[in-house]
Amino acid sequence: MLDFRNYDQLSLELCQPRLLVIGANGEGKSNLLEAVELLGSLRSHRSGHDRDLIRHGQSRALVRGWCGDGDTPGAPEPAPGLNQLELELEVRRQGGRQARRNGKVLERQLDLVGPLRCVGFSALDLELVRGEPALRRQWLDRVVLQLEPVYGELLARYGRLLRQRSQLLRRGLSQGEQQLHSLLDAFDQQMALIGTRLHRRRRRALARLQPLAAAWQAQLSGGRERLELRYQAGSQLEGEEAEVPWREALLEQLRRQRPEERRLGACQVGPHRDEVAMLLGEEPARRFGSAGQQRTLVLALKLAELELVQQLWGEPPLLLLDDVLAELDPRRQELLLEVVGTGHQCLVSATHLTSFSANWQGGDSQVVQICRGKIVDSAGQP
Repeated sequence: MLDFRNYDQLSLELCQPRLLVIGANGEGKSNLLEAVELLGSLRSHRSGHDRDLIRHGQSRALVRGWCGDGDTPGAPEPAPGLNQLELELEVRRQGGRQARRNGKVLERQLDLVGPLRCVGFSALDLELVRGEPALRRQWLDRVVLQLEPVYGELLARYGRLLRQRSQLLRRGLSQGEQQLHSLLDAFDQQMALIGTRLHRRRRRALARLQPLAAAWQAQLSGGRERLELRYQAGSQLEGEEAEVPWREALLEQLRRQRPEERRLGACQVGPHRDEVAMLLGEEPARRFGSAGQQRTLVLALKLAELELVQQLWGEPPLLLLDDVLAELDPRRQELLLEVVGTGHQCLVSATHLTSFSANWQGGDSQVVQICRGKIVDSAGQP
């Protein structure tokens, strides 16, 4: 890793199934886990701007790692060998990104996604229940991306269309109304096509997560709580899932909303307005759930996500636990570590090693201490 966040250079070999990253707040623990997430998914849950990932004063950041080829389970090794892949992502202040696989430049960044599957759980995720709808959309998007890497391309295309169409609604065209409506018609065709595909994938993913999350919520609450996840589309989608009828319905809604959207200067229909309703019993968890219930719910969602990815791909994903233990009570901490402790390779950050049980500090764990973007030994020396 070169010039990523506060790291000028870092090389780390994962020798054990569990890596415990210890350090005070602000030393770079989260940055290390973020680099792994970025290499595995091309996305960061902490920032949507590449410039935030590059160390101050530098023109680029580089993240490189080695992992199994997706068919052979096992921990990453320090150098490529049999059934090993070298993955590399370069992020530039100017000129965008460049992805490489085994040293070969990829025409599509998306082709980097797949071999290094990650499920992340950070303190920021605890806002999933009570935060804004955008947080729940982003969480669901990360789940879908694990199931269908091509989803990232659909999201990017929709984002570009949405920005361009919104600019057109706000600024109009000097050529006149007819030219404007013709251009909006073309945008609406594409928005309806891509938007429908996003709607379908989000709805399918949530339907697969629902029984798993409900089972975990029941287990975590001792059978006292019943969780239901409902997909609330930002478009009016009637009947059974079907691309053509849904696309035509979305296109009609875009046309019908056009006068109002021109007045507001923003698109009022589509997947960017989706919501995921989270209910405990019949009540919205966001409004009526206690703090403990909300944290249990988020834990149930993450465990369901972990289980779903493993079901689909036949092997457990890499689990990134970013400073989340301090936000959970001892019972939830114990349960989380018990569930993931034996079956997953884990990268876990914490401020103190005492956050972990003696079992977690044992022979299956590798402990590194981070200070000012460097790995130091127990005496605090680089």
